[in-house]
Amino acid sequence: TINGKKMGKSLGNFITLDEFFSGSHPLLTQPYSPMTIRFFILQAHYRGTVDFSNEALQASEKALGRMQEGYRRLQELTPSESSTIDVKGIREKCYEALDDDMNTPVVIAHLFDALRLVNSVKDGKATAMQEDIDELKSVFDTFLVDILGIRPEIVGGADNADAMKPFKKAMELILDIRAKAKGAKDWTTSDLIRDRLAEAGFVIKDTKDGAEWSVK
Repeated sequence: TINGKKMGKSLGNFITLDEFFSGSHPLLTQPYSPMTIRFFILQAHYRGTVDFSNEALQASEKALGRMQEGYRRLQELTPSESSTIDVKGIREKCYEALDDDMNTPVVIAHLFDALRLVNSVKDGKATAMQEDIDELKSVFDTFLVDILGIRPEIVGGADNADAMKPFKKAMELILDIRAKAKGAKDWTTSDLIRDRLAEAGFVIKDTKDGAEWSVK
């Protein structure tokens, strides 16, 4: 449905995916990324009615941004000798939700609960051992990325090509620093940069013309 009314061409409220992505439909005030549309749909049970509205899509865009920011922060966590958080049961809760007729809204709710743990550790309000950090990473990679298909991207209404420019420049800077480390035979720094990028979901390939990167 669209704003509470059944979607249909005869009512003039039919929206195609291309119109969502370009924002060209008169009911939309901005374009929305494919991941935002996917996340919006997954926030409702597949057996229920999904009501599209510009306000609801904006809310999903913000929620997705929080999820992806939390995923990024997860990759940056520093392990401690002890944990003050409890990550046990998160994986089981997510599987139980999926076993309950693919209840993706509940899976997403559990992942947001897990993000609160991530943020508490990142903000210095809690600590986590390496094994707990690894478990959190595994949970998010399994349920958020592999099962729900939500992959890291720049979220927003800007044109994708323009939005990617700062991201690409940042990667070029990182790889330039790595190249200088290799040139100075500082293999520790070079390998550290490569490994940390791999942990964040990037594939670095060294070629005769320099390093190339891609997203897993």
